[in-house]
Order: sequence, then structure tokens, then C-alpha cells
Amino acid sequence: MRLTLEKIGELAGVSRSTVSRVINNYPHIRPEVREKVLSVIKETGYQPNLIARSLAANESKVIGLVIPSIINAVFTDPYYPKLTQGIAQACNELGYTLTLMLFHSPEEERQNARRIINMSLLDGIIITADILYDPIVPELLENGVSFVQVGRPQEPEKVNYVDTENVYGGELATEHLIKVGYRRIAQIATAKNTAGIDRDTGYRKALDKHGIDYDSSLTTYGDFSRESGYKAMTELLVHQPEAVFVHSDTMALGAIQAIREAGLSVPDDIAIIGFDDLPPALLAEPPLTTIRQPIHQTGMMAVELLIDIIKDNSQPPKSRILPLELVIRGSCRDA
Repeated sequence: MRLTLEKIGELAGVSRSTVSRVINNYPHIRPEVREKVLSVIKETGYQPNLIARSLAANESKVIGLVIPSIINAVFTDPYYPKLTQGIAQACNELGYTLTLMLFHSPEEERQNARRIINMSLLDGIIITADILYDPIVPELLENGVSFVQVGRPQEPEKVNYVDTENVYGGELATEHLIKVGYRRIAQIATAKNTAGIDRDTGYRKALDKHGIDYDSSLTTYGDFSRESGYKAMTELLVHQPEAVFVHSDTMALGAIQAIREAGLSVPDDIAIIGFDDLPPALLAEPPLTTIRQPIHQTGMMAVELLIDIIKDNSQPPKSRILPLELVIRGSCRDA
């Protein structure tokens, strides 16, 4: 027998609308009536239609995760699985379903922006700040969509976001290299997103603080991939750096490979500090000194902030900034 609201009402001796109100937790229902309906639901094993309930409550309990990076990077960069695990855990714990949206190119994201915005079964969206000018962000703002960005947005006064202390992280890494005696300190940076810009700011801030002139020849650029780290380090070798601050662990692994292939060693010839503290950092040879950021926690906090916004979208934009720490291993000598 197919159970319906009408059948549950018949068994409980109430109307279909009363059953609907009990299921959707409406107030002003007599306790004995509520108890009788719930008892029948339990006895029959009836499962309410979740889509119908969502429409009635004007919510779907579904959150979308939009990752603007090309799809290949999502599956090769260990940062994304760790972030997604945090987002998924928080969704599960808070009763939300997560749907993942990936693209093969920025053009594909632009083409699908309107479809994403018009998805009525999304309560809100989390978007990663992988690129500086993401076309979907102004669209979300213009259409009043509840969303949270992971990473500092271009216009932080307009957008809810969760980030880490990237300026401080760049300063912390560079200052450690200075404190242990290095002076000719290079960086493998990225201008791809605000995280890279902020880490570069921290790098320059530390140099200035310790009276070391910034040398543009000691900065090369990558795109967070291992291959780009390898290429950038190859370019740096002709300038003979003593140490290199690399804006991600993945690029740092490529840099170590380039140093070795040049017949040099880490850290005896060139010291390396990465950023992220992803699992491969421990497996590097030597293990990678790095700036640890709480990636899993960042994902969880993004969900928590988004749910706050979904419940009350009239609040002014909020930000959550998480702390970083230096993890010293074998790729850089200690004090």
C-alpha cells in the first residue's frame, strides 16, 4: 500500500492538512493531535516527500560548491579534497546535502553562471576564490543569492568570506628564513588570486622589516601546480638564491625537484619553505618546512557561516579569518 498524507490522516483520524502541519512542525497544534500523527507515522514507516517539504518550507537543505579552477586542478591538487572534506562534514552534521559544480574552463563557468543562480533547489552557494576576477561573484551579488567565498574577495566589504592570515603567513615564512641566517631570499609567487597577492605582501613586509631590499629578479611566478613550481625554480637558479619561500606545498615539491636535477641539495644549498601543510609535505625528501593553514576547518566554517546567512540574509557581510602556524621540518635549517 502506498502511504499518502490522506492515508496517514485517515489512520490518525485527522485531515490531510493537519498531517502536513505536523510534518512541517507548525505551531498551534494540540499536543495530543501531534502525538497521534507522529505515532501513526512511526508505526507505518511513512517517509515524507522531502522535495514537497522543501517547497512548503521555502528551503531545500542543499548547498552548492562552485570551484572555478579547471577540473583537472581539482583532482590533482590535494588542497581541494581537504577543503571539500571539511565542507561535506559540516553539511552532514548540520543536515544539508552538498552538490559539487566543476568546470573545464572559465568560459564554461561564465556560460553556466545563470543556470547556477536560477537553481531553485539550492539554499546557498560556497565558491572558492581561485581567480581574481570571477564573473559569477557580481552575478550572485546582483541577484541576492546567499553565498560565502573561501578566500579573500576583491571587494571584501560586499562579500561574506572565510580566509586565513595570508599576509601574516608570508611574513612568518620569510622572517623565519631571515632569523636562521638567510639573506638572499627568493619567492615562487602567484598572481592568480588574492591569497597569492597577500602572501607576496607578507614576503615584502618581512624583507622591509629586516632592512633587506626587494629584488624583483628573485620573484618568479607559478599557478599552484607542481609543474609551475619546477619551471619557476629553474628560472630562479641563475640568480643563486640561498632560500625560497614558495606560495604552496605543491609548487614547493616541483621546486625541490628542480634543485635536485641541478645537482644541488635541500637545505644545504637552497632552503625551501612551502605553504599549506598538505599530506605530501611530510612525504617530501627532505620533509617540507611549511606554513600550516587549517584547510579542513576553513571548509567547515564556510558552511556554518553560509547557514547563518541563509537564515538571515539581511545581515551586513561577515568575515572569518583563521590563524596559521609555522611547521619546521628538514627542508630548512632551524635556528
